[in-house]
Amino acid sequence: MQDRIERAEEQIAYLTKTVEDLSDVVVEQGRRIERLERQLGLLMEREAEREYEGGGTIPLADQKPPHW
Repeated sequence: MQDRIERAEEQIAYLTKTVEDLSDVVVEQGRRIERLERQLGLLMEREAEREYEGGGTIPLADQKPPHW
């Protein structure tokens, strides 16, 4: 009986550690996604400004598709 309890405690400790590790991974991925979204937004703004300065038209990202 004691052996089963010890094995169960070991499994619980292992699973707890795994959950904590996975939680850390999720947090780091969330930070990376936020950083990438900010960078993408800046790149889109920069490209829109470049398009406008180059041709004086509405940037492609802001134009409605022809079927609208």
